[in-house]
Amino acid sequence: MLNKGAAKKVIIYVNEDTQYHFQPLYQAILTYLMNKGVAGATATRAMAGFGPHQVMHTTKIEILSEHLPIRIEFVDSAETIDALLPTLYDMVSDGLIEVQDTIVVKAAMKERAQLEAKRPHEKQQGKARMMRIFLGEADQWNGEPLYDAIVKQLRMMEISGATVYRGILGYGAKGHTHKQRFLHISRDLPVMITVVDSEEKLQQALEKIESLMTDGLIVTSDVDFIRLVQAQPI
Repeated sequence: MLNKGAAKKVIIYVNEDTQYHFQPLYQAILTYLMNKGVAGATATRAMAGFGPHQVMHTTKIEILSEHLPIRIEFVDSAETIDALLPTLYDMVSDGLIEVQDTIVVKAAMKERAQLEAKRPHEKQQGKARMMRIFLGEADQWNGEPLYDAIVKQLRMMEISGATVYRGILGYGAKGHTHKQRFLHISRDLPVMITVVDSEEKLQQALEKIESLMTDGLIVTSDVDFIRLVQAQPI
């Protein structure tokens, strides 16, 4: 278990297509760390980058996207890191391993999470109103994406929750088809925002959202909701 205090951070950079024993190297590294009891590790895929070979790899060009860099990062005690490094050094035959001193200011407690999971939940049930907002991903409001501006307004009005969905294919009243292409990132894919709350609060939100939109569709409907709320600790 990772404890609060002095620790070590390890960052490993490898290529996405680098193999290790017939599987991607980054997956092999994550599996090794998990089997060794590391508190946690994260692998992130870069959008662009270059290494000592001085070749730029980017998602914008398909042939150059096969060698994008993968960053693996994890934190653990100095003793654990020292025990892991020899094997990691052997696994990473083409890449970079970086070790840094760090301070853990908060460590999640597994026992506490288990206790919280055992707490009973409260069931709330009733009638509500649902609002769906359809717009384009490229729609703007004051220099920011319109869907982002709408969600911010909903939070300010203390709407219980909102979810933004990004479509992969669709068309609107104008008859223009928008879809995601393999070699082309569409800038105007369909976006849908779903909101559920009381009729009174949604009516107030509707008036504000209408003032932000110049093109789109808003629909509302009656719904039955069931909400499960975990009981708070005493």
